Amino acid sequence: MNDSFIYTSPADPLARPLIDELSHEYESRYGEFYDREGGQREMEKYPPELFTPEHGGNFVLLLRSGQAIGGGAFKRHSDAHTAELKRVWTHSAHRRQGVAAKVLLELEAQALRQGYARLYLTTGFRQPEAVGLYLGHGYTALFDTSLPHATYRHLPFEKTLRAVDGLESTPTLTAHATPHALGVGPAAVVAQAA
Repeated sequence: MNDSFIYTSPADPLARPLIDELSHEYESRYGEFYDREGGQREMEKYPPELFTPEHGGNFVLLLRSGQAIGGGAFKRHSDAHTAELKRVWTHSAHRRQGVAAKVLLELEAQALRQGYARLYLTTGFRQPEAVGLYLGHGYTALFDTSLPHATYRHLPFEKTLRAVDGLESTPTLTAHATPHALGVGPAAVVAQAA
C-alpha cells in the first residue's frame, strides 16, 4: 500500500469525489434541518481560499494509487494561535481502516508547522463516528457528554497541540513538491503517510 498526502485546494479535481460524497452525507443526515431553518448548506459556508496557507489554512488529501481516499482541512479560527478543523472525511469504500486517524494526525502536524498551538472544531450531533474519532485522539469535548448529542446542534471540541519526539518539523517532500503547503509557494506539496 502506497499512501501519500498532497496539500492542495478543495477545487482540485482529485478532491471532487470526496467533496461530492461528503456533501451527500451532510444532506442525508441534516437536510431537513437546513430546509426547516432556511440556512446555508454546510459545504457552502466557507470559500475554498480560507483553506489556503495565504489565509492561515490548509487542505490535504490522502492518496492511495493516485485516488483520494481521505482528506481534511483547517482554517484560521478566532485568534492567531487557533486553527479550526473542517471536513475531515474518509471515502466510504475505505472506512474502518484508520484513514480518518491518519488524516487527523497529518492535519495536527501541519497546523503545528504553520505555527498553531490549538485546534478547535465542531461536529454535528448525528455524527457519532466523528465524536468517537476526536475523543479517541485526545480532544476535549466542550459540551456535556452525559447529555444526548441531539441536545446540541453543534458539538465543539478543542486540543492543545505540542511537538512530540519524532514529529518532523516539515513534511517529507517528493520530487513534485513545492513549499506551497507551508505557505510560501504556488503549487502542492506531497508527504509520505506514516
